[in-house]
Amino acid sequence: MADLITLGWRERLALPQLGIGMLKAKLDTGARSSSLHVDTLEAFERNGATWLRFTMHIGRRQPLEFHCEVPALDRRTVTDTGGRRTERWFIRSEVQLAGQQFSVDINLTDRRHMLFPMLLGRTALSGRFAVDPACSYTQPRPPIVAANHP
Repeated sequence: MADLITLGWRERLALPQLGIGMLKAKLDTGARSSSLHVDTLEAFERNGATWLRFTMHIGRRQPLEFHCEVPALDRRTVTDTGGRRTERWFIRSEVQLAGQQFSVDINLTDRRHMLFPMLLGRTALSGRFAVDPACSYTQPRPPIVAANHP
């Protein structure tokens, strides 16, 4: 554990494949999977594969709107903190955090009543980072290098 980067319970990260250069995320070692807020979500077929088209608004004062189309990874049952089980679509996306870039499976769900549009779960954190719940925003803002996904 000594060689792991220690992060706070909330950090800023980027999702470059989705064209998102900066996003606030809650780091939650109690949650197995990672979740991303979407306002709309539609599955469709492209070249014999299932793709997902979704929109999201990020930011509170002047929200930015993002439109994304990405291949679906799969659909899995997720149990939320209240014990409710729902089927959710998952995508795989690159995450930039603390000078690292890595691939994460992310489920898409409505998080509009949550404080953070993204939750980074323990599967994404394991082996990469330690989380100190007494700290917040330990890392500088991600560099703006995100490009829109085709």
